[in-house]
Amino acid sequence: MIALAFCCVLLALGVPIAFVLIATALVMVAVGGHGLLLQGFQQQLFAGIESSSLLALPLFILLGELMNAGGIGRRLLGLASALMVPVRAGMAYVSLLANLMVATVIGSTVGQLTVMSRLAVPEMVRAGYPRDLAATITAAGGLLAPVIPPSMNLIVYAAVAQVPVADLFIAGILPGLAIALAFTLVIAWLGWRHNLPKVPPLGAAARARAIADSLPAVAVPVLAVGTIVGGLATPTEAAAFAGLATLLIGGFVYRELRLPDLGVALVRTAVTSGAVIYLVAAAQVLGWVATFDNLPAATAELIQQWAHSPLMFLLLLNLLLLALGTVLEPIPAIILVAPVLLPVATATYGIDPIAFGIILCVNLALGLLTPPVGAGLYTASLLTGVRAERLSWLLMPFFGAVLAVVAGLSVIAAMNAN
Repeated sequence: MIALAFCCVLLALGVPIAFVLIATALVMVAVGGHGLLLQGFQQQLFAGIESSSLLALPLFILLGELMNAGGIGRRLLGLASALMVPVRAGMAYVSLLANLMVATVIGSTVGQLTVMSRLAVPEMVRAGYPRDLAATITAAGGLLAPVIPPSMNLIVYAAVAQVPVADLFIAGILPGLAIALAFTLVIAWLGWRHNLPKVPPLGAAARARAIADSLPAVAVPVLAVGTIVGGLATPTEAAAFAGLATLLIGGFVYRELRLPDLGVALVRTAVTSGAVIYLVAAAQVLGWVATFDNLPAATAELIQQWAHSPLMFLLLLNLLLLALGTVLEPIPAIILVAPVLLPVATATYGIDPIAFGIILCVNLALGLLTPPVGAGLYTASLLTGVRAERLSWLLMPFFGAVLAVVAGLSVIAAMNAN
């Protein structure tokens, strides 16, 4: 309890989460009288990053940066527009389809919103959409990034849980598509309620030009995801191949990627990767101390008093994740929750660790667009000029769609529990 209270105080004070994890581990060592653990503290800190799953992380981050600078995101939006038929709320469907394509490359909600808010929202406003509704639909599409591979959240969970990241990527495809399908239903309702305009018919010549211009860009998501799903490459190899393709396409085909852009992309990749990897190392230390202190067993005993079935456990888990998502970013939340509750889920309730990870990542994705700390929410607000409070309210139907998918995943996971 002392360590938990200390952790909560540090979080309330705004201390960086990695330092909170390490400080909490030291407090647990001191309170538990396990001074001998200090002799292996540094080794465990480095052991946290000795995971092959983490090799893919900086490569996928770099891939997203290069794609943004090389004009590939704009071409994918053009492809989505070319594929759309004249239907009500057509531009909203275009935004969703483009978000789905971009999610297969970037893997980060904030990165995806940075691209799509600049591309899709102005086009929707010009087509007659209210700015707040255009921003909302585009922001909701950003929720696909933490689920559709190559999701950074799935990579971090794979490193923490020691499960194959390729299996997680494959398992994330259907839930991601289910969320996209649920969003189409929400958009159809919004189109009817707000009488949103149809997409203007596109001539055959213009449609052919847009598709032809986007074909090189399509090679990037195909390499990033197709080679993994097809078993042709590991996630790390797929990220390297797709990154090389992005470099060549952006620099020599579209000629929008310049040498200074490459330097900026490398610096941003180093900063983002360093922060995430240090978080994983800190989580390894905390999980190591917690295991030595018998915390997973104690947690299992406490949960068993309330959860008498896998489904009840997953219900309590989802309620906990929804609460955590309002105050923590997904990656820190994954790092805090997975080491403690994954052993309980697998050993006590027989829940598959892959299914546990998918539910964890899908649920926590909502935290990116919820106040008070939703980075995606404030990114969308800043880039579109729509107040965060207004976005939060308009996003409610999309949140309901994600929760319906989470409920379905939880029922399926409970039914398949051993």
